[in-house]
Amino acid sequence: MQGEAHPGFVAEARQDPVKTLLRYPLVAGTLAVLLAVILLLVSGQEGIARWTASLYALAVAAYLAVGMVRRLMGGTWGIDILAVTAIVSTVLVGEFVASMIIVLMMAGGTALEDFAAGRAKAELTALLERVPQTAHRERAGVAADGTHGDGTLADGQHEDVAATDVRIGDILLVRPGEVVPLDGVLLSESGTFDESSLTGESLPVERAAGEGLMSGSLNGEAAVRMRVTARMEDSQYSRIVALVREAAESKAPMVRLADRYAVPFTALAYVLGAVGWIISGSPARFAEVLVVATPCPLLIAAPVAFLGGMSRAARGGIIVKYAGVLELLGRIRTAAFDKTGTLTYGRPALVEIRTTGALDEDEVLRLAASAEQYSSHVLAASVMDAARARVLGFHSASEATEYATHGVRARLDGRDVVVGKPNFVAESAKGVVETELVSGQLGIYVGVDGKFVGCLVMSDPLRDEARRTLGELQHLGVTQTVMLTGDALATAEHIADAAGLTDVRAECLPPDKVEAVRSLPLRPVMMVGDGVNDAPVLAVADVGIAMGARGSTAAGESADVVIILDDLSKVASAVRIGQRTVKVALQSIWIGIAMSVALMVAAAAGYVPAIAGALSQEVVDLATILNALRALSAGRKGTRTPAPGVK
Repeated sequence: MQGEAHPGFVAEARQDPVKTLLRYPLVAGTLAVLLAVILLLVSGQEGIARWTASLYALAVAAYLAVGMVRRLMGGTWGIDILAVTAIVSTVLVGEFVASMIIVLMMAGGTALEDFAAGRAKAELTALLERVPQTAHRERAGVAADGTHGDGTLADGQHEDVAATDVRIGDILLVRPGEVVPLDGVLLSESGTFDESSLTGESLPVERAAGEGLMSGSLNGEAAVRMRVTARMEDSQYSRIVALVREAAESKAPMVRLADRYAVPFTALAYVLGAVGWIISGSPARFAEVLVVATPCPLLIAAPVAFLGGMSRAARGGIIVKYAGVLELLGRIRTAAFDKTGTLTYGRPALVEIRTTGALDEDEVLRLAASAEQYSSHVLAASVMDAARARVLGFHSASEATEYATHGVRARLDGRDVVVGKPNFVAESAKGVVETELVSGQLGIYVGVDGKFVGCLVMSDPLRDEARRTLGELQHLGVTQTVMLTGDALATAEHIADAAGLTDVRAECLPPDKVEAVRSLPLRPVMMVGDGVNDAPVLAVADVGIAMGARGSTAAGESADVVIILDDLSKVASAVRIGQRTVKVALQSIWIGIAMSVALMVAAAAGYVPAIAGALSQEVVDLATILNALRALSAGRKGTRTPAPGVK
């Protein structure tokens, strides 16, 4: 019953049944042969009907057997042997009509699975279908307000270009109901945008002039103008689409969970069949048992449930790259967090500028901001924002080098400027004295031409949702929470106490974070971060989660999960979705097993003829699929879904 998912299965089936049948040649072929067998039986040609059905069923069994042998040679044990044995045994005992029904149920199950998988992947594929292809770029000569000068919108002054050809700084027109093609800044006085496909927020949001627009959001009822701030490949929507495409194409390793039950399930089927044969003295009883033991429920349950879980996560702004990650999320016992930009907002505000007197405050800030232009650290943006707030112009560097987690060194108008941690600045600047800071503050030290000139005192507050998120994780069974940060111990402990963390590891370099995650005893370990320096530790954690709203591309590529919203509470949501998905997958598997075992016992006792057994298996398949699709829903709120094996 395995097959590729086709989200448009239902719609195409309504529009073109012939085309749908051709997509599944085994279904079409089986229906044709079954119709021929029925016509032969009606016309009194039972012998020809028997040979036709038997030869076709055995051919299908041989085809399935080849695939089964290949998987066995590859070290994968499956349960296709039951389907093969059921087909062969019904042919041998003369139940050729039952053998045809088994083949039809197996083939039809592929279409049924495709429908379920398409339903489960609806949220993932919805994003892919909305990728903007064109943009309305403003030509030269349009008034600053985007009109002809008489107040009418200068629509004729726009040219349609490929979204990939738009450059940073271009002015675009976004018409009513159109998707914003690239990231940018709103130039119109105001606008209303539907960001539900990106953020999961169902209500439209109001944006004012100067506010940022996310590509992929849907414009409201009025045309707006915007200035592009990122190219197509760097825009938020393109990054999300790339992640979604990767997630949509991933196979579910959790399907192996069903294979764990393959050996005992197969053995039980053979034992019950043998018992029925011995008691009744008829080999037909053995065939009847195997007919209802076909493995469709085990093959369907886990993949459908995990696709549903991935879709549910995508709807909430959580992109799970691989289906198997959900199983690990459901078993997380330790959560490790970066501090800056993850537990805090990542945009510290300038509190004070302390100088040695060699330069005034504005010049210290100007030089620091000019050097920080060449840094990817999250603090660099805050320093530049503080300089812009004072209307200070930046110097251009003739050369600049960033030292990850330490600071940046730049040559500005003939002066050597070094900005960063005190120890780093002290290596090239004399007279560095660490500034006394209170809890929650951090210092950015500045050296110029070999001398220490001052310190920028910054404060980065804890996220509003941080403490609530950590409480939810504890409720979900995450017993250890750790902060891994390169900041000073005093600052780290202040944030840790406010958030309610159980452990703090301060002054960590990237290798230190990697070693810390590897040494954590309670597994699996989830690491949450957002910066370039978090990429190695996100890759080494059992589950790496990147805060992707403002996070670096490197962090997003290294992570297993990307949260596209600037909302830490989505971390707890990801764990909750993982737990529910595993629970639904296991429930679905056990429902299929229980119903199949009940049918096998009834068949062994002689109450389920082969043809009735073959038809009843489709009921089992349907029950399994419907239950697996429950992974699309949130479940009951306020209840904990324990991970498998946890008491």
